[in-house]
Amino acid sequence: MYNLQQNFIARVSICIFTAAKVMILNRKFLKFEIDLDFVLIAVTTSLKDYRVCYLINKHLAFNFVKSPDLSVDINPGLPPVLFSLYHYNWETTETDFYFMANKGSDGYLIPEFRKADYFLMIKNYIDENDLDNLITTLNKIPEIVTAVKIDPKKIKSRENLLF
Repeated sequence: MYNLQQNFIARVSICIFTAAKVMILNRKFLKFEIDLDFVLIAVTTSLKDYRVCYLINKHLAFNFVKSPDLSVDINPGLPPVLFSLYHYNWETTETDFYFMANKGSDGYLIPEFRKADYFLMIKNYIDENDLDNLITTLNKIPEIVTAVKIDPKKIKSRENLLF
């Protein structure tokens, strides 16, 4: 009888171990990647947002229009931070342009780029030649210190740019 109990306990132990092994092999991991389908240009200038948009409208024949401020939850538990936001759309290519302030009501939109005053986000498709011409024209505006393309994948706080 003693052998029978030991044999039974050994078989139960093997079955439990085997079941645990199967559970470990069947684990699935969900990998989440943020879709960063936009171009980002950092703009440095000492001008107010409405003045910069006026100059961009004038030099690039754009029509930036003030939108409601962008509300971003930077610090959990605190009120959202508001950032100035302007919008323009190329209807022919359905390309959206967003001009937004980096410095908000109580923090930075992209803290890694504290020296950038504004960001120009281009969503949907833009031709590389058009993009190069746009950056060149922005840099030719005397009041703009610099305009530089930034890779959004290298920004740690890129979630703040998803709206």
